Amino acid sequence: MGKIIAIANQKGGVGKTTTAINLAASLAALEFKTLLVDADPQANSTSGLSFNPKTIEKSIYECMVDGINADELILTTNVAYLDLLPAHIDLVGAEVEMISLDHREEKMKESLKNAKERYDYIVIDCSPSLGLITVNALTAADSILVPVQCEYFALEGLGKLLNTIKIIQTRLNTALEIEGILLTMYDPRVRLSNQVVEEVKTHFQHLVFETIIPRNIKLSESPSFGLPVIAHDAESKGAISYLNLAQEILERNKVALS
Repeated sequence: MGKIIAIANQKGGVGKTTTAINLAASLAALEFKTLLVDADPQANSTSGLSFNPKTIEKSIYECMVDGINADELILTTNVAYLDLLPAHIDLVGAEVEMISLDHREEKMKESLKNAKERYDYIVIDCSPSLGLITVNALTAADSILVPVQCEYFALEGLGKLLNTIKIIQTRLNTALEIEGILLTMYDPRVRLSNQVVEEVKTHFQHLVFETIIPRNIKLSESPSFGLPVIAHDAESKGAISYLNLAQEILERNKVALS
């Protein structure tokens, strides 16, 4: 059975999609069969891997609303060992359409049941909200990874997210764990960045990953090429950082690297 990791934070602009694409690609580069699930109506993970969301005929929307098995909709990417379950704009309406469904919080878990048996890792890119789609992702996930930007409002809303995680753990997914808190957009030249790092590490201690993701031009420009940064420039600081993150996750999960 594979492991499902949800990348979530209701605050926008913290690097969720960048982390989802590049963590998934890094796990794939280490030859772990990986599925990236785009659960954000903006569909940036889909376009970030060279697929046009406007031409996607069926996506995770059909999985959640119509009950179609995810296996039927998975796309093969240009990156070895990496597949994609895409999104398109219709996902915006999924929350409204799912309100009347029974067990509506478990639709994503149900659709990924078979995929979990075929992949080593499934990474879910969540939308910047704590709505029903994100609740579905957290119900389906084994763990949650929380990206936090190294800026002034870093801790804003993090308490609300942790309370939501506790509710999910109590009512919907007792096995859900916090994989870790990932510091992103770090600039060592800026004093505030260093203060945020210290503050987050003081508050959350062992939950914070040792790996810190820097601000990096290659990370910013790789989506415009439809590539993860490791395929765009494998020697860039961004690519090396996400490879280090993948290895740290494997170590935390006690997976031996050959």
